[in-house]
Parts: sequence; C-alpha cells; structure tokens
Amino acid sequence: MTARTLHRLTARKVEALVKPGRHANGGGLYLLIREPGENTDAKAGSKSWIFLYRWRDKATKAKTKRIELGLGSTRDVPLARARELAAAKRQQLAAGQNPKTSRATAGETSFAACAERLIASLEPSWRSPIHAQQWRATLAKEAARLSPLPVDKITTEDVLAVLEPIWHTKPTTADRLRARIEKVLNSAKTRGLIASPYENPARWRGHLDGTLSKRRRSEVAHHKALDYEEVPALLRKLQDRDDLGARALQLAILTALRTSETRGARWDEIDFATKTWTIPAERMKNNRTHRVPLSRAALAVLEPLYEARTSEFVFPGAKAGTHLARAALRKPLERMGVDGTVHGFRSSFRIWAAEKTTYPHEVCEEVLAHAVGSAVSRAYRRTDMFDARRSLMEDWGEFCTAERGKVLAFQGNSGPERLPARL
Repeated sequence: MTARTLHRLTARKVEALVKPGRHANGGGLYLLIREPGENTDAKAGSKSWIFLYRWRDKATKAKTKRIELGLGSTRDVPLARARELAAAKRQQLAAGQNPKTSRATAGETSFAACAERLIASLEPSWRSPIHAQQWRATLAKEAARLSPLPVDKITTEDVLAVLEPIWHTKPTTADRLRARIEKVLNSAKTRGLIASPYENPARWRGHLDGTLSKRRRSEVAHHKALDYEEVPALLRKLQDRDDLGARALQLAILTALRTSETRGARWDEIDFATKTWTIPAERMKNNRTHRVPLSRAALAVLEPLYEARTSEFVFPGAKAGTHLARAALRKPLERMGVDGTVHGFRSSFRIWAAEKTTYPHEVCEEVLAHAVGSAVSRAYRRTDMFDARRSLMEDWGEFCTAERGKVLAFQGNSGPERLPARL
C-alpha cells in the first residue's frame, strides 16, 4: 500500500470530523463516530478507532466473516498510536493469525510495526511528507523480509540478506536502507522491545564494514545544468510555448528559485509596488523567510498571469485549490530535448554570477537562499543584502533577455506598466 492509501486522516481532521459513521484512514483502520440512538454504552458523537478485516477459519471451514475490532477511544489512543496498532494487526493477518484471538503483542514487536511507530514519531519534525513516504516505501519494498520478524530476533544474516542484493547495484538506496534499519532497531531497543546487552545487526562501523565490501568512491552526482550561455535561447523557446509549466519554468530561471518554491507561489506573496516576492519560512528549505527582488524580466512573466488569475496560486493546478505538479516544469525541457534539470538552472545562474560579474560571494549565495559562513558569522550579519541582490537579479534578467531586444521598463514605484505578454 502507498502512504496515501494508508494515511488519509490527519490529527486535525480527526478532531474536526463530526459526521456519524466510519471514516477510513486506510489499511483497515477506521475512525468511528457514533450515531444518536445506537444501542451502545458509548455516547452519541463519541469517537473511537476500529480495525475491520475479513477472516475465514480454515480449521472449521467457516464462511469468511467481516470482523470489527475495537482499538480504543480517540481520547486515549492518538492517531499515530492507532496506526501502529493497525499495522500490528495487518502483520498478524499476513502471518495467518486472527487478530481477535491472537495475543495483542504478537504483531506489535514486528519490524514493520516498530518502523511505523518510529516514522510516526519522526513525521512531525520532517518539513515534507515526502520523507515519510520515502521511508515507508524503502522499508516496505527493500526490507520486506524483515517486516514480519520480531525485532529482537533479527540477526546480522537477516540484514545482510536484505542489503547484499542491492549493495553494488543500488548503492544510494542500500546506504539509506541500512541506516533506516539501524534506526528502527535502535528505537525498538530504546522502547524496551529488545533486551540488553544488544549489538545492532545493522550497525556499520566495527560490524557490517567488515563484511560488506567497500565501494569505489564516485563523484557526487550533481543536477544536470545547462550552460549559462544557452539560457537566453532556451527562454526564447519557452516564451513561444503556451502552457503554464513553461511560464513557471521561466520564472524559476529568472529568480534562481527551487522548483517547490516556484510552484507554490501565491499572489499574496507578491508585491508589484515594491517589486518584491516574499516567500514565508514554511515554504523555504532553510525555514527562513526569503525576499526575492523581482527583475523587469521576471515581472514581465508575472504581470499577464496576474491579469488572468483564477486562483490564489500563481500557477494553479488542474484541481481547484492546488498548484502545478513538479513534473509540469520538467515536461517543457523533455519536449524540447534539453539535457538539463530544473534545479540545474540554479547552477547556471551561480556559474554566470561567478564568471561574468564581480558581486561578492555572499550576495550570490543569498540569492540561492544558501547559508553562508558559520552560525556565529551569520548571527552578526543581520542583513539579507537585498539591494545588492536586486542589482544582481536585474543584471541576470538583462543577460537572459538581451538577445530579445531592449529590456522592458517600468514607470515610478506604483507598479509595473502595461506589459506585453511576451518577453
């Protein structure tokens, strides 16, 4: 099951729901809200967790039954814990055990249950839900043979059986998988599910490093970047395209922003009067508010979109209330046969700034929202060098549109003049 199938509910939604009935979280877990007049001791409107599954007793050859198993009230059992309990019940079913008659702890010490418990505890600290999805997907696919095993019974041989088939063919996946297995087992040890003394079978230093062969150190795989000299020609080609993804890619290139920051742009973040785009901290990778000076070239992309706006998002998605998908910015490159990535244009900008300008290193890095220097030096440098960055981004915009003719001008400080739809 995918993360989306398993986790439809959120803690906020559980609290807000009032409609009587069953509300699916996925994987057999439901939030049950009692109806008035039900023949039960529970009060109308009370909320509890139930696990629904089908069971056929092979010994008695009885018909398949749909069984409802209570997991407790939402007052006593939070959503994260309910997911853990449901995961344990699914493991019992996978092992051919009836969750209703098996010992409650039978599946709760399994690797899968402990992994889900750890992910649920770490999830609030992760900025993106993608991290949780990646954890679940990696462990479910690559460490499937560990899932039903009790954590205190997992051996080095078990871990090696998972790692060795992918150690050289999928080195990055193998390294992440080993680290995640180690973390799950450490968490289980901390919770008292594994007795002391204990040596984690997935530990690298002094353990697996003596068994798994060392790989050759390879160069870091950077995002493919287009040579900055080719950027103006690419922008002209993008301007001839009518799709919204091309407009978003144009803006990403002209502002040197990340894909996620561009896709999630909202109109209330953009001030045409000051020619400034202020991205809130929660949308930034470094969790710090980022002010983006908008060049005339960038404003020329935004102004026609503003006049035709139909959403709070600058680049609305097909579904109401959403923004463009990540692939929307990548598709124009693929269709034009460009050997580069969206993220790579940040490198194109940075190399251009280093080779063709004399702006200080700190100014160029601030454009990319990179942390520069030590924590102490950053504490004393209490400026985002906005004025210097505005000059730099205007120069970048002029470079990117120079072959298009004269750069568009603006009148006064009241906002952009009427601009043509094309750069």
